[in-house]
Amino acid sequence: MAQALLPDLAPWKASADFRRLWASGLISNFGNFLTFVALPVQLKDLTGSAAAVGAIGAVELVPLIAFGLYGGALADALDKRRLIVWTEAGQGLLSAALLVNALLPRPAVWPLYLVAALSCALVSVQRPALDSLLPRIVAHEDLPAAASLNSLRWTVGGVAGPAVAGVVVACAGLGWAYAADLLTFAVSLAYIVRIAPSPATPTAARPDLRAIAEGARYAWSRKELLGTYAVDLAAMFLAMPLAVLPFLADELHAEWSLGLMYATFPLGALLVSVTSGWTSRVHRHGRMVVLSAALWGLAVTAAGLVGNVWAALLLLTVAGGCDMVSGVFRGAMWNQTIPDELRGRLAGIELLSYSVGPQLGQVRSGGVAAWAGVRTSVWSGGVLCVGAMGLLALCLPGLTSYDARTDEHAVRLREQRAATVPTRA
Repeated sequence: MAQALLPDLAPWKASADFRRLWASGLISNFGNFLTFVALPVQLKDLTGSAAAVGAIGAVELVPLIAFGLYGGALADALDKRRLIVWTEAGQGLLSAALLVNALLPRPAVWPLYLVAALSCALVSVQRPALDSLLPRIVAHEDLPAAASLNSLRWTVGGVAGPAVAGVVVACAGLGWAYAADLLTFAVSLAYIVRIAPSPATPTAARPDLRAIAEGARYAWSRKELLGTYAVDLAAMFLAMPLAVLPFLADELHAEWSLGLMYATFPLGALLVSVTSGWTSRVHRHGRMVVLSAALWGLAVTAAGLVGNVWAALLLLTVAGGCDMVSGVFRGAMWNQTIPDELRGRLAGIELLSYSVGPQLGQVRSGGVAAWAGVRTSVWSGGVLCVGAMGLLALCLPGLTSYDARTDEHAVRLREQRAATVPTRA
């Protein structure tokens, strides 16, 4: 029974490149979460404004949209390994800039916004390359297990990074958090450069507007895919409370809990990841996407209403688990139904679907907190999320009726891949 719940380690054992990519991501994610906590804390200290912290989402939005779409086209047209290496190096330089600014006698506010925007642009270019590289280094039958292991990697960094960041920022200062992030990028690069080159196919489309439009037309033709994008956008926009967590910790008279608050979402996701064996027995993925997003909204609502910090931490952890369940089944629908030749461009669109929402959510939560109060910002967003999920379930019958066993796109792709002999790296 327990064995059926544990993650499958087959990709790790079979592919050296997957092990390198996994280790690189684990280390890099840990550093990213250090800065993820340090940046809003520094903005809070410098400005004292919830709206100023929420504005991080606004400055990240434009590069996210522009480079997310273009990054998908680049991933289909260029060597994926090289693209990942250069974007990882660029992010390391941005961490160095944050470190220099933090060490100034009077740190400036504007570099924080500039670095946030540039970092978002680099991530938007890198993520489609990472996503579309996976099928090249992992055997087809091991892809679901690889996705689960990648989720585990992210959640381990997401739990450890914020928890360590809270201690580092409180005890040693912001500069140490940024310095540690810079070091993780250096170690991450040492792993990535050892991955085998992954050049574009000879028939790859040029990375231009025509290629981007081709991917967008395909996405538009698949209403169940559009449903997964809509659910995630609505859930994150309406109920993502990250921007106000520093202020929520203050209101609950538990400033010490900030690092733990940032770690709750990844911790909930980690608990789901390490017990993910059950997900392979679920076939109606669309229903699970909608249901888990609604439960996310309910948990966030309760977290905004309770007055006890431990109860809030528990509820935010539950919310993180629900979000991971939604992500697992969204990813299953994408990976099992999208043709290989469109993976990079569709990965760019997927990046927008699960990234634009949180950025806009920071603006929403910060603005509502400045207008109506921090806790009102949290619980009202959760209520709106639950209502939105009910509306989407009614308006998108193709999403809720999706069944991986009978969906025409899933059946076609399964038959195509069954006709080839899978190879292990």
